[in-house]
Amino acid sequence: MQSQIKDIHQQLISKQISCVDLVQQRLDLLKQNSHGSVNALLETRALEQAQAVDTKIANGESIGLLEGIPFGVKDVFMLQGTHATASSDFLKQYKSAYTASAIQKLIDAGAIPIVKENCDSFGHGSSNENSIFGPVNNAKDSALVAGGSSGGSAVNVAKDYTVFSIGGDTGGSVRQPAGYNGVYGLKPTYGRVSRYGLMAYASSTDCVGPLAKSVEDIRIVLNTISGKDVKDQTTYDSASIDEAVLADTGTVKTVGYFKNLLENDAMDASIKADFMATLEKLKAKGIEVKPLDFIDAEALISTYYILAMAETASNLSRLDGTNYGNRIDAANLIESYAVTRSENFSEESKRRIVGGNQVLSQGFSDAIYLKSLAIRDKLSADFEGFFDDVDIVLSPVTPGLPPKVGDGLKDPMAMYLSDAFTVGFSLGQLPTLTVPHGTATGIQITAAKTDDERVLQFAHLLEETL
Repeated sequence: MQSQIKDIHQQLISKQISCVDLVQQRLDLLKQNSHGSVNALLETRALEQAQAVDTKIANGESIGLLEGIPFGVKDVFMLQGTHATASSDFLKQYKSAYTASAIQKLIDAGAIPIVKENCDSFGHGSSNENSIFGPVNNAKDSALVAGGSSGGSAVNVAKDYTVFSIGGDTGGSVRQPAGYNGVYGLKPTYGRVSRYGLMAYASSTDCVGPLAKSVEDIRIVLNTISGKDVKDQTTYDSASIDEAVLADTGTVKTVGYFKNLLENDAMDASIKADFMATLEKLKAKGIEVKPLDFIDAEALISTYYILAMAETASNLSRLDGTNYGNRIDAANLIESYAVTRSENFSEESKRRIVGGNQVLSQGFSDAIYLKSLAIRDKLSADFEGFFDDVDIVLSPVTPGLPPKVGDGLKDPMAMYLSDAFTVGFSLGQLPTLTVPHGTATGIQITAAKTDDERVLQFAHLLEETL
């Protein structure tokens, strides 16, 4: 699909549209939407920024490629002076004192944030139903969930309410809703994009990633937000990905897939059939396809959730209503802490906090938490071996189709199992892109660490093939 960013840029500089009209149009769509994707509109600020862009154009000044482009921000990012609620009761009145590094880079490039987007509270969920603002409905079928936790971000892109959106991906929170709603969603290599200003869920797998309607728009946004940040010591310097390089799709000779994950009980027959048909199309183009043996799906999910719950229990221990957040007073300080956390966290957040404290507690940490760390180390070594043999790993995004709104809340275990194809790449800290082709919920493209360029290259090949 053609780049929306480039199309709009041309329309702006040729004065076919004004930036104020562009932004107002998107704001109006967001106001009228019935999908629950909006937590807050940034109307006044956005229109002021749009007017500044129009003034530059009227004065004959040049504008950057992202200048005047309206985008959405998942409501777990800091944006100075705006509410950052994490879709929770705890932070429903909290205002950001600063702006997240990735969002600031986009603003510095002239892009205009117009909406804070609905998500699962603190990123805890795979359906975007765990939110004080209500569920987000799927862009294709409003009876179905949008996926999570970045459901609002995916829907806004799919419905053209935003040109692109910025989400947070811990175990699939960008990729899964991208697949459910038919858009592109990237989890970059861990450390390529600064996490500063993103509310921490699991710090060792949290990633900032874009959602958009084309590979080219993903590339443009990724180049803008990437790079070393002194405020995040896990970040590293990364070269920009050139547009011309993406056209060279002949660099991928061998593709791998995890054959054992396709045999799990939750696997939908149509998704499996479509995925295997995609592999056959790649073979017909002369690409070698190799089956790979991977860790059992249930063991993989267990490892991820043990580590993610442990980290979120630690990260959210700071929320007690004393320094910030919605405080509920009781008879004494200890009871105030207890009632504040009990009343303000969602059921899913409490489930994860309790589970995380359990695996970190004396008598359990050696048997559960440390063993999970050892499994993670083995997974990382396995990935290095896989990418010695194959250039790319392909997988479905999800084992099943999007459930109906309400069904996911009835069975938390089914929700966890829906992450079978996303969490492994999170544990490996690998670059992974959902493309809206190949199956009803898309296909994931994964490469070795720091090889984000190859992921985007292969996405172009899939567009041509599928």
